[in-house]
Amino acid sequence: MEIRLAKTAGFCFGVDRAVKLTYGLLDEGRKVATLGPLIHNPQTVEDLERRGALVADTPADVPAGYEVVIRSHGVPRSIYDELDARGCTYHDATCPFVKKIQKVASEAEAAGATLVVAGDMSHPEVQGIVGHTRGEVFIFSDLAQLKAWKGPSDPQKPIFAVAQTTFQVTKWQESSEFLKKAYTNARIFDTICNATWARQQEAEDLSQQCDIIVVIGGHHSSNTQKLVQVAARHTRAVTVETASELRPEWFADVKTAGVTAGASTPSSIIEEVLNSMSAEINDSMSFEEMLNASEEKRVHAGSIVKGIVTSISANEIQVDIGAKQTGFVKLSELTDDSSAKVEDLVKVGDELDLIVEKVMDQDGVIQLSRKKLASRKGMEEIAKAAESGEVVEGDVTEFNKGGVVVNVKGVKVFVPRSQATMRRDEDYTALVGQHVQLVVTECSGRKIVGSINKVTAEQNKAKREEFWASVEVGKTYTGVVKSLTSYGAFVDIGGVDGLCHISELSWNRIKHPSEVVSVGDTIEVYVKDIDTENHKVSLGYKKAEDNPWEQLKNNYPIGSTFHAPVVSLTKFGAFVRILPGVDGLVHISEISNDRVEKVSDALKVGDMVDVKLLDVDFDKKRISLSMKALLNDDAE
Repeated sequence: MEIRLAKTAGFCFGVDRAVKLTYGLLDEGRKVATLGPLIHNPQTVEDLERRGALVADTPADVPAGYEVVIRSHGVPRSIYDELDARGCTYHDATCPFVKKIQKVASEAEAAGATLVVAGDMSHPEVQGIVGHTRGEVFIFSDLAQLKAWKGPSDPQKPIFAVAQTTFQVTKWQESSEFLKKAYTNARIFDTICNATWARQQEAEDLSQQCDIIVVIGGHHSSNTQKLVQVAARHTRAVTVETASELRPEWFADVKTAGVTAGASTPSSIIEEVLNSMSAEINDSMSFEEMLNASEEKRVHAGSIVKGIVTSISANEIQVDIGAKQTGFVKLSELTDDSSAKVEDLVKVGDELDLIVEKVMDQDGVIQLSRKKLASRKGMEEIAKAAESGEVVEGDVTEFNKGGVVVNVKGVKVFVPRSQATMRRDEDYTALVGQHVQLVVTECSGRKIVGSINKVTAEQNKAKREEFWASVEVGKTYTGVVKSLTSYGAFVDIGGVDGLCHISELSWNRIKHPSEVVSVGDTIEVYVKDIDTENHKVSLGYKKAEDNPWEQLKNNYPIGSTFHAPVVSLTKFGAFVRILPGVDGLVHISEISNDRVEKVSDALKVGDMVDVKLLDVDFDKKRISLSMKALLNDDAE
């Protein structure tokens, strides 16, 4: 008999976190009471009790001096109030996925919406969720109950629909489709946790390959029973809490047995069950040896194997995986890079981790993939990151009207436009090709959503604190232009956006900042003014050395001549631009030796004229020019 173990069997993130927290408190010598059994596993609960942990049904049952642990299922809002009223020290081990649903329940109350919950109304998680809203609530366990519901008391009321984290995935998909059609004002939240989805998906796949599925977990555990239901659709499924419940007759004539476990099952119990099953097969072999032996005899689609590269061609490689068939990996299954060459990726003798795609016994060939295995491993890491909130990294590969796609460990993560950049007007398409950091905010089946700006916001927070601790007037910064308005440019100078007013961008008169800078430009600016109370910074961009008045003072003494354009006319003379941003006046009396009655009779805008510098008032920025003086000079 061959035994196949599901990869994600055992403690999920939330349960593992609660168990480690409780054991940690006990190790520190603290008195601990859990509100209800910590997890749905009698063996773990008994062990905690042996270590001194008490199980209290209500805060009133907690003895004085004991610290309370709120289990991963969560509790109603009223329990927190009661704990605070009693002055109890408590540690909240509520699973982050459950917390998310509790938040939706509170939002439903604030929005005046009816909360619709898919789950078991007697389950503590569901009771805790419902306890976070004082609004109208409807709980259903299957599609039939949902269809029988007559809807909210007020047909105009919005609906917020959520599912218990361990609800059966297929049932939730059916229910969601019905809600979308029956109630157009329903907001549907994907709240089944990643661990649940992964376990149920693996149970689904495993049950189609095995003659029997053994599900290890508490008999009262919701997620364990869901695994049994999923597996039973395709094969015989049994459930055990410990190895002692295994029955030899179950495995009579069984060629392949699958094993999975609920989220509250410790690894020690899983190992015990596996060892007992392997003993039924061969008393002289451990389970690991048995499993290795079975893999050597036979590989199947989905098997993970190690292969040694034996030869390389332009479009594929040949590998030895220790089977009778020859293994091949196409270039397209080695990498996503269409321009890559096989010889640049691997060489003969390399050992690769691969997944079996197809076994063609008649041809004596096995098709393998490195890319799909990397994607599977990446998916597992992303699921963990979604649970823990860990920051991951990836490359932005493409954009669409809704956002950008980031390749993270071979998995495509969609980042909505609103979560891609810190500003609405910022060009999110410019992210393509960049290496970015992000957090995974949702991981439900193939729907994987992330946020870049949550990481950016945290990074900017640290930068802002550093900035305000060291900023001073006159200090120079290298910044990036983030947006333009009619009155100036906003420049990011390290997590803080400063305004460079249009008058500070150029010594010349400009109509719009875009005449000088563009979004994305890296420029050097200096601090002109600081408003620490409102956290506002005024910036300067134009340099003192570029001031045309300074250039005039330093380079053009009285008597200098210019060949320059007429830029405007007045009744008393014409203004001539002798330097960019510097205009001087040719008084009507200085235009010609002949009497000029009307300026426009002698000059027009755009004329190029020769003028002489007569006088400059730098304080008032007034310049006197003369055309007549040059005429007289010529005459002399």
